[in-house]
Amino acid sequence: MPASGGRHRLSKRTKIATGVFALAIAGGALTVATTFGDPGAANAASGGQAAVGQISCPDVASKLPAIPAQAQAEVQRNLDLLNTQINEADNRLQTTVGQGGPNFVQNAILGPLADKRKSTIDRIAISIGRRAEKPQGLDSLATCSVGGAGAAAPAPAQGTGNGGRNNNGNTGQNGNTGNAGVGKISCPDVASKLPAIPAQAQAEVQRNLELLNTQINEANNRLQTTVGQGGPNFVQNAILGPLEDKRVATINRIATAIGRNAAKPQGLDALAPCSR
Repeated sequence: MPASGGRHRLSKRTKIATGVFALAIAGGALTVATTFGDPGAANAASGGQAAVGQISCPDVASKLPAIPAQAQAEVQRNLDLLNTQINEADNRLQTTVGQGGPNFVQNAILGPLADKRKSTIDRIAISIGRRAEKPQGLDSLATCSVGGAGAAAPAPAQGTGNGGRNNNGNTGQNGNTGNAGVGKISCPDVASKLPAIPAQAQAEVQRNLELLNTQINEANNRLQTTVGQGGPNFVQNAILGPLEDKRVATINRIATAIGRNAAKPQGLDALAPCSR
């Protein structure tokens, strides 16, 4: 009997151990399945940005009426600008993961994007309105959203050089060296180089001069919020180069607006390059 009891107890302990081991395996399998089956979980596990989402905006081109031939080039430029604005906002969404509070995306990305889109959409409507009936209600297409974002706030991105900086670009309390010595974007003044502006062109020229200022402010903000990213040519390739391209397009619109009612100014493209 004692021997039989010992075997019984051993068998019971063996079954319990086997059950625990099986449960552990099952639990491990469940964990692996959950991690690989749920993009949000996989993102949290890897610290990546898969759950950040993407900027989604209403389509403008499909809502436009017939575009007069004389307005097509300007309308196309502004439609291209709308795409550029979305791409820039998407890039900022990806490169600022973990920054700011719960309203950061709305206040720092979606809000400014809506303002820029409204201005660009207004220019499209005005351009059409010069030659045909001006389309109404397009402003409702200005507001965008973030689609596919995870429910939880994403973890701060690693290796971006932004750790510890708060919304105003100052250093937080984690000892990050912050933005000291980053510098500021400097661009040639365009307004002072323009000839007399015909009355019919003044509103459009003013809008584009304001857009030049907005572009500089955005480039300065990107300069501050991307400290430590990229190699030695990052600022030139990712900030100054794209800024120059945008300035060329905007300055050309200014020259074209003046040229419709007076001699078109030449050589303004030389004012497009900026420096730090």
